[in-house]
Amino acid sequence: MAFVNWARNQSGTPAEVRTPADVADIVRAVRDAAAEGRRIRMVGTGHSFTGVALTDGIMLSPAALTGIRSQADDRVTVLAGTPLRVLNELLDERGLALANMGDITEQTVAGAIQTGTHGTGRDSGGLADQVVELEMVLADGSVATVSPGEDLFDAARVGLGALGVLTAVTFRVEPAFLLHNRRRKLSLGEILDSLGTLTAGNEHLDFFWLPHTDACLVKTNNRHPGPARPPSAVKHWMDNVLLENTVFGAACFTGSRFPDLIPRINAASAAALGESESVDTSYKIFTARRDVRFLEMEYAVPRERLAQALRETRDLIERMDWKITFPVEVRVTPPSDAWLSTAYGRRSAYIACHIYRPTPNPAYFGGVEEIMTRLEGRPHWGKLHTKDAAYLREVYPRFADFATLRDRLDPRRLFTNDYLDVVLG
Repeated sequence: MAFVNWARNQSGTPAEVRTPADVADIVRAVRDAAAEGRRIRMVGTGHSFTGVALTDGIMLSPAALTGIRSQADDRVTVLAGTPLRVLNELLDERGLALANMGDITEQTVAGAIQTGTHGTGRDSGGLADQVVELEMVLADGSVATVSPGEDLFDAARVGLGALGVLTAVTFRVEPAFLLHNRRRKLSLGEILDSLGTLTAGNEHLDFFWLPHTDACLVKTNNRHPGPARPPSAVKHWMDNVLLENTVFGAACFTGSRFPDLIPRINAASAAALGESESVDTSYKIFTARRDVRFLEMEYAVPRERLAQALRETRDLIERMDWKITFPVEVRVTPPSDAWLSTAYGRRSAYIACHIYRPTPNPAYFGGVEEIMTRLEGRPHWGKLHTKDAAYLREVYPRFADFATLRDRLDPRRLFTNDYLDVVLG
């Protein structure tokens, strides 16, 4: 059975697909793969744009490994195949929440953590930074439970599936809370002049710049004591379904047929940007619906280089006269101590470039990548990039330590694939 990812730009045919029902099934699969000289990978829901999940050996589907295993105080242990959207609902039923998360919730817990999925936060980091324990099956078939203070914990939280198969994850959670979401339009110039104030003054900052315009949609989320003031059902449908998906999809399709119209399409979109506010359950504010298929490249740069990176990206698009429909998204996170987190050891800013799936533009991604790497950028592990181990070793201080640990735990490279051979060597 062929595996195809969400963006439909990665596919592969494993020799065998298994759907383990428990940890014992995964142990058996890992031992079988070792005995037969095959490689083995756990796949998520295919929301990575790279080939990180592909295998020509045994592919494990975690569809049966879902749900909360246990809860104790501020810790919740969840099975690795649980989709984030399901986890959000299960936590909410218990009056609990994650401190921060990304906007896409279709990913499995394990897939999201292993590729370094993040949201945006002044003080709170990505999913890996909220993990307090991991359960995983190693290459020798043993089951390891790893906690803070162990090298394997800091290596495996963003481990790309290269150190073992995650079976359960324990998160640090907190009482459910409300967020005050505010959306407003600002010019790119205004944002570049006030980046310090914007990032320091908001718990969660996320903004989108529309190429060929000076307009940005700025989203800020801050904790609120209540009461809740969620958007009406009509308002939610207008913003999240009609405008951000149906109308935007039509604009992307029109732009793909008539590229010269894209600047005018973006100008019309910029003119339609308005202000809105709501107060709602945190996960409902953090998350968004994404129906229009795209390709994405995202780099993390040191926070102090964000303004330069944005200016150079804007100037490059104008100079090359590329017609770009999708907005460029910007987010921020605090430093992380997960070895292969894109935010390891430094305050980071993320710049994400998207292209409508039917009209890929490798030159656009390549040009922006040159800017980001010149600024010591680190590519998101699950998004398109061309960097290999030689480059990544230079921008990750613990890269060599990760490689050494991998050599010890998986000397036969049971968990590798073509993508890992490139990025890890």
